[in-house]
Amino acid sequence: MCGIVGLFLKDKSLEPKLGKMLTEMLITMTDRGPDSAGIAIYSEETIGRAKMTVQSDAPETAFKDLDTALSEAISASVSMQVRSTHAILDVPTGSTEDVRSELTKLGIRVMSRGNNLEIYKEVGLPQDVAAQFDITTMSGSHGIGHTRMATESAVTTMGAHPFNTGEDQCLVHNGSLSNHNSLRRKLRREGIHIETENDTEVGAAYLTWQMQNGATLGEALTNSLDDLDGFFTFVVGTKDGFGVVRDPIACKPAVMAETKQYVAFGSEYRALVNLPGIEDARVWEPEPATVYFWNHKETPSATEKAA
Repeated sequence: MCGIVGLFLKDKSLEPKLGKMLTEMLITMTDRGPDSAGIAIYSEETIGRAKMTVQSDAPETAFKDLDTALSEAISASVSMQVRSTHAILDVPTGSTEDVRSELTKLGIRVMSRGNNLEIYKEVGLPQDVAAQFDITTMSGSHGIGHTRMATESAVTTMGAHPFNTGEDQCLVHNGSLSNHNSLRRKLRREGIHIETENDTEVGAAYLTWQMQNGATLGEALTNSLDDLDGFFTFVVGTKDGFGVVRDPIACKPAVMAETKQYVAFGSEYRALVNLPGIEDARVWEPEPATVYFWNHKETPSATEKAA
């Protein structure tokens, strides 16, 4: 089943409440997928610096002096903030691939990379995962979240959503892809790194591959309607906004709401009921085979729709 939430803030006064609002939305979706959960938060960037979210099952040893070791390895300053099993690395812009190479040697997993994006995910209920990382205290401009009911792969941290799909880009998914095995083999032949047997990671890798071959995100999402078989609702977070697309049958539930303060997504309307001003929101079900996108660079209420 799985449950998805997303929140794109137009009103900057709400940004300190982003983590709290997203957490409440996701907890409401717990019974749609109680085995693992995750949240992506987009916060302000630091000019000249990038950030990487990393994870270890043994953080006490894995993160001990990690910033010092990485600083020495890449000959540049790296700082670190530990949050339970995750840590946020602050690294020089342009150094993420070098840092990733060093982390691979150390057996430390990379959850996300970019200038704004942080991803926190673990096995467990949304309430417990959010508390583990103190998500309710986090501020930001937008974010997406997911609670999972595993069907095609094991219940693991790496199998949880969101999946990072590139710099400041990530994906959550409700549904099931029927051609993920053949597509996984094709993408691996193309040199795309895929770690798990999760069909959603294949969807994320597909977007990465499309964009590496010159497609925009909107074009990649539109192409997915032809190349991905099965039932799916995708919500994609980017540096500047978030997008939504449903397969042509659109059998998975989805609802959206928009006010002057925000755009919100939920697998069910009950995920949205505690949002401020929801009683006056424009509420609708996104159309099948249609890409929706909201971007902070555009007029706040602008929506890009591509059939």
